[in-house]
Formats: sequence, C-alpha cells, structure tokens
Amino acid sequence: MDPMLTLMQIAALTTAGICFALLGSVKLPLARKLEIDEAKVGGLVSVFGFTLIPMVVAAGFLVDLLGQQAVLGGGFLLVIISLVILAQSHNYITALMAVLVLGTGWSALVNVLNVTSPPAFVPPEELPQRMAYAMNMGDFIFGMGTFVTPLILVYCARHFGLVRTLYGFALVAVVPLGLGLGVDWEALKTPATESIAGGLAKLLSDPIVWICSIAFFFHLPTEASVAAWATTLMTDKGVSEARSASLLSIFWLTFMGSRLVTALALPAGADTTLVVVMAAGCIVVTLGIASCRGATLMSILIIAAGAIVGPIFPTLIAILLGHVEPSLHGRAVGIFFCIGGIGWTILPILIGAYAKRTSVQRGFLIASGSALLLFCLSLVLAFRLE
Repeated sequence: MDPMLTLMQIAALTTAGICFALLGSVKLPLARKLEIDEAKVGGLVSVFGFTLIPMVVAAGFLVDLLGQQAVLGGGFLLVIISLVILAQSHNYITALMAVLVLGTGWSALVNVLNVTSPPAFVPPEELPQRMAYAMNMGDFIFGMGTFVTPLILVYCARHFGLVRTLYGFALVAVVPLGLGLGVDWEALKTPATESIAGGLAKLLSDPIVWICSIAFFFHLPTEASVAAWATTLMTDKGVSEARSASLLSIFWLTFMGSRLVTALALPAGADTTLVVVMAAGCIVVTLGIASCRGATLMSILIIAAGAIVGPIFPTLIAILLGHVEPSLHGRAVGIFFCIGGIGWTILPILIGAYAKRTSVQRGFLIASGSALLLFCLSLVLAFRLE
C-alpha cells in the first residue's frame, strides 16, 4: 500500500468535503456581497447539484480512458479556478459560472476518489473482502471536511473577509494536488479488458449495477430530507432555533460516527446484510418522524436517522466496486452517481411540494415510501449476491 497515496487520499477527501459544504456555508456573506435574494442563492445551489448528474458520468469515462491522475489533477485545478472566480465575482452571472466550474471539478474529484479509496486504505491482497472498510473510512474523512467547513468559514469570513477566505480555500486545494505528484499512479493502473463502448454495454447489462444505482436513488431522499428539514421539524415542535441547530450538528456527528464504526466493526461478507438492516431502519425512523408528536421523540428519531443512513451509501458503492472489474470502476461510479443524483434532485422536491399542502412532518411519508423501495431492492441485492 502506497503511503503517499493514503496521505493524498486523506487530503483530497477532506478538500472534497470542504467543496461540498462550501456553498451552504458562504451563502449569506455571498448574498450580501452580490446583493442577491434567496431565490438566486437557491439557483446557485441547484446548479451545483445539477452539474453532478452529467459531469460525474463524463468523469467516469475520462478516468477509464485517461487515468486517475489526469482527471483528479484536472478536477483540483477546476476547483481552484472556481474559488478564485467566486472570490472575484461582483454579479450573479459570474458567481453562477464559478459554481458551474466548481460542480464540474467536484464531479471529477468524487469519481476518482471513490475509485482510489480501496487501494488507499486497504492492501491489495485484502480486497475485495475489506471494500466496505475502505469506502466507509473514506466517506468518514469526507464527512469531517463537510462538518468543519461551516465552523472554519464563519470564523475566517468574520476575521479576514469572504474574498480572502475563498482564496484560503483555494490554497487548501493545492495541497492534495501537490501530494498527487508523489503517488505511483502506474501501480494503480489496471489493463482494460473492454473497449469504451463495450465496457459501458457490459455495465448497463449487469443487473447488480442497476440494483445498486437505483437503491442509491431511493436512499438519498432520506439522507437529504433529514439534513434539510431537521431544524424545521424541531422548531415546529416548539424547540428554539439554537437547540435545533445543535441537534443538526449531533445528527451529522452521528452520521459520520456510524461510518467510522462500520469501517472498523463490519465483518467481511456482511455488506448486504448491513444495507438490508439499515434500510429497514430507514422505514421505521421516517414513519416515526411523520407521526410523532413530542419534541423529545423527534430529537431521538433525528439522531437515530444519522446513525442509520450514514453507512448505507459507502456500503452500497463498496458492493458495486467489489462486483465490477477494476478497469470499469470509473464508469461504474459515474452511472451510480448519475442515477443517484436524479433521486437527490427529484424526490426532495416532491417531499417539499407535498409538505406545502400538508406539513414538513407529513412530507416524510414520501421518504418512508422511498425507504420501503430501498429495503425491497436491498433484499433483491442480498439474494442475487448469495
């Protein structure tokens, strides 16, 4: 196992986590700087999400065609450029262009870093038995980046200003870019057994690829909905905004902690069992959120949701990568994120629309339906992989 690859992976995952949390963290000072309203701020966030769907697929092809180093290096360069443009932007259109570049660069990072997590954290002779360890450990590090970003950014923006803060984050992105120059990328190369078109056809005809990807489609709404509406659910129960924000932080800590525990404690071969159990837990917790009346029970359910949903994504992608041959990993990750990204975009919108007609709490019935379909797909996955 290459120690330089491990070091680079840790730095790169942390930086990718920072990029993911960046827009949500800078939206208030950025809105003041650009003199834009909440609708336009929402537009910036939406552009970032929509960019993922086509670009992560394109990055998958580029990874398998050009190699991991080229795509990862290009992704970090785009991230650095986007942060510089965002720091210098004085109007909405320029900021929109910066976010478009940021989303493209982040899509490249996400694709490569999911492919390089297994060799970065697990010796080759122990793969694919410890694939779930590698992916959960990688996503734990990514989550730490997302968690610390708002804390650091609020402090830096207050003391140094938004422009200098964004320049500072751009400098942070230089670190993994530099570390990548010391990685033995040749050792990570796997000989291609299929043409580009042949490899794609092979993936699209593989039922396991489809089951994992559609399961991800139905998993994301639960994760995204609890994260987006936890504070609303609590304030509707009469809890103060400060306590609601603290509860959201506990949700994220539990979310990340469950990934670390899974990485360290999940027995080899128990990947599909974990997904089945956690999917069943998603049904219980979302139904509980939709029907509970007290603030205390709601708090418990939100914290429990963090522990339940945390390990599902990394374990699903571990199952996928353990099933697909290494030369097709880039394209497999692209398909996985493309289908999941559609669910990430559409289903929370449906929940929000239903919540407008009823309430946010009742809107979680849609998340329960999504969790039920995730549970069914996880059972199918478990039977297919026996």
